[in-house]
Formats: sequence, structure tokens, C-alpha cells
Amino acid sequence: MKYLKISIGIFIVLAVSRFVPHPPNFTSLLALGFYVPAFFGRKYIPAVIFSYLLTDLIIGFHNTLFFTWGSILVIGLLSKYLNNNIFKRLIGALLGAVIFFLLTNFGVWLISAHDSTSNSLIFTYTLGIPFFGYSFISTLLFSIIIEGAHSMHSYIFLKKNNSTK
Repeated sequence: MKYLKISIGIFIVLAVSRFVPHPPNFTSLLALGFYVPAFFGRKYIPAVIFSYLLTDLIIGFHNTLFFTWGSILVIGLLSKYLNNNIFKRLIGALLGAVIFFLLTNFGVWLISAHDSTSNSLIFTYTLGIPFFGYSFISTLLFSIIIEGAHSMHSYIFLKKNNSTK
């Protein structure tokens, strides 16, 4: 039951950030892709990917979605190694934005490049830079929000437990 409740929460947060009008790639996806497994465990990675799939059903599928979903899987797996403290988590989430940029743009080049040279690969990454800016900033913003909520929850939980002793 706990898994289902957390999964529904993941879906709601992800769906709101994808359906509310926003600049391209300015969503909570990358932050959630990192923080959900960091805080709740890797068993929630499928919940993040499934939530992304559900919202893609409405927004529409694209030919590089497996690179998108794959990057979320990699980011989620990475979270295990960078979740000891707030600094490492922020670095991990931002590294997730870099991983997303690298993998998804590689997918764009691989699937749609008419010319599979290194120049066309560089050109593909160059065209993706503005989208990367939005991804990076949104990941930082949502990570700060998540860290703040986590700190507040921890403070309230500790205060509540100390007052009952």
C-alpha cells in the first residue's frame, strides 16, 4: 500500500510539472528521477518511468522515448552512490541533467541523423544546448524544493519525536 501511495504522489508531481505551461524541458522529471530512488530506494525507479509513460500517453510519444526513459533509469541507479548528504544529492541531480542531455541527444542523432558523422553528432548536441539550459535550471530548482521539503519534514519529525520523550 505504501508503494502505491508514493507512486501516486510521484505521478501527481510529475504530471503537474509536465501539464502546467512551461518552457521546453522545464519539469520535475530529472529531479524526481534522482531523488525518488535516493530517498525511497531503487524499487521506485519503475514508478517514475511509469509515471513518465502515463503522461507521455497524453502528451504524445516520440521516436527517442527509450533514450529518455533509459536516461531516467541511469539517473535513478546513480542516486544510490550520491545520496549521503545534501551537497552530493544536488551534484547527483545536476549530473542527472547532464546524463539526460548526453543520452537523449545521442538518441536524436542516432535515430534521425541523415549523416552519421562526428560533425552531425556535434551539431545535434549544439542544437540541444538551449533545452539543456532549461533542464539544468529546472533540475536545480526542483532539487532545492525537494531538499527544502525533506529538511522541513526531518525537522518536524525530530521535533515531534523529541517532544514526546
